[in-house]
Amino acid sequence: MKAVILVGGQGTRLRPLTCRTPKPMLPLVNQPFIEWMLLRLRDYGIREAILAVQYLADRFRAALGDGSRLGMKLHIIEEPEPRGTAGAVKYVEHLLDGTTFIFNGDVMTDLDLQAMLDFHRERGSKVTISLTPVDDPTQFGLVETDRDGRVRRFLEKPRLEDITTNLVNAGTYLIEPEIFRYVPPNQFYMFERGLFPVVLQTGDPMYGFPSRAYWTDIGKPQTYLDVHHDILIGKVQYHFRGQQIGERIWIEGEAEIHSSAQIVGPVVIGHGTRIGRGTRIIGPTVIGARCEVGPECQIEGVVMWDGNVIEEGATLRNCVLGAGNRIGERSHVTDGAVISDECQIGQDNRLERGIRIWPGTALGDRAISF
Repeated sequence: MKAVILVGGQGTRLRPLTCRTPKPMLPLVNQPFIEWMLLRLRDYGIREAILAVQYLADRFRAALGDGSRLGMKLHIIEEPEPRGTAGAVKYVEHLLDGTTFIFNGDVMTDLDLQAMLDFHRERGSKVTISLTPVDDPTQFGLVETDRDGRVRRFLEKPRLEDITTNLVNAGTYLIEPEIFRYVPPNQFYMFERGLFPVVLQTGDPMYGFPSRAYWTDIGKPQTYLDVHHDILIGKVQYHFRGQQIGERIWIEGEAEIHSSAQIVGPVVIGHGTRIGRGTRIIGPTVIGARCEVGPECQIEGVVMWDGNVIEEGATLRNCVLGAGNRIGERSHVTDGAVISDECQIGQDNRLERGIRIWPGTALGDRAISF
């Protein structure tokens, strides 16, 4: 069985984190998100996957190759121009030879894929759409079904008075390849507004598979941070790499932690990282590989990529740091702030209120204070 993963987006809402890194390649607990997705497919017995790529395709090739490192066969297919969700799969249609899973490359879920496949086959479905309940369907694509699960109607971002169900499109699909005869070649064409309404009109069997599995879109800085917190506190099924050295504290490889440092889990620390004297780290926090955290720092609810240097007395709270940054002494990075890659933040700065710092930025001492 094969899967297609749609990874063509530019990750605009996640900038500046995606200026140099495609969204599906962003680290998720120190592991590229796309790698976590592929390993999960492998665990379900799906050993061949197709990545439909458009943005920074070389980054996928360099990291994943032909998939053999992960025990899979991987095709990385670059679109000549953006084709939309259904158009991207149409472009790789020649590689499909049976029932195929389709995934959006920015959706984090622990959906039971075997249960969804069984549901699809039992009903003789040509298209099966995963559905999830939400509190506010007005921001999503609402999907109405009958008692057996057959789709009756789609309603994109409905008004409050039009809501008849709280089940929305969760972005995982099972499709029989012959259904792509309805997709025009070499055109921008979407599942949600193109193919699915057409299938509804043709009468081909199309079903919705409801699930209460964990589900979220990692496409914004706050949701990217929230997903890490959810993983660390156990809201989503996840296998932590590395060795557990304490109560909900994991180290990947070796790390140097000063005897006076205090770590309160859940915390994950990458290989080669050093934690200085008197520093306090409170979870849910992820620290990447080869980071240097100086003395008397305060770190809480942080996602920090590889190679960061945090100088003495700095405070990081509820923020995201890309790779290779230096945060000066006594600086505060808090309140949803996002710092991209290779930035130099001088002493005594205060970066708060969701501020975003682009790659390679250099701020002098006391340059910003809200």
